[in-house]
Amino acid sequence: MRRVTLTDIFLHPITQKYLKRSGVAHAIATAYHAYRLALQYGVNVDLATKAALLHDIGHYEWYSNGTWDYETYKQNDIHAIKGAERAHKLLIRLGEHPQHAKEIALAILLHTDSYLPEGELKRKPLQTIVKLADEADEEPGGKHHYRQIDDELALKKIQQLDRMVEQQLQRHALDQIS
Repeated sequence: MRRVTLTDIFLHPITQKYLKRSGVAHAIATAYHAYRLALQYGVNVDLATKAALLHDIGHYEWYSNGTWDYETYKQNDIHAIKGAERAHKLLIRLGEHPQHAKEIALAILLHTDSYLPEGELKRKPLQTIVKLADEADEEPGGKHHYRQIDDELALKKIQQLDRMVEQQLQRHALDQIS
């Protein structure tokens, strides 16, 4: 049984504030990619979709002379660190199971290696799925952060994904009983 739904998360003012900064359409598309990948790799779809929805809530706005400066952003970005912290705090506040909130936050922390020193990072399956889901929706120059989606359509897509997650969790529970 899920304590917190994607809809609960999506409608929270903190989520709305930061998703509008980093791109609502990108967050939703990434959550759908995470759902598909979680099914493919046998990872918890609830955790995967939540982490993917929230993966960019730590974005800063990097501007130079009034325009977005993608190169400065790439050189100085730590959005995954800030996003993991924001997501964890938000999820705990909403009543998410503390262990789930931690797993989601860690997946957000490790969805990119742009801020990490050079070297190979060994990710857990949930962390890999969020990274792959994000990459599946990327566009050159960060353009994926600027795609637009109508607020009403965005909510409908989140509610649809909630139903898909719930159905999958029910199937999984029945399989465990059989």
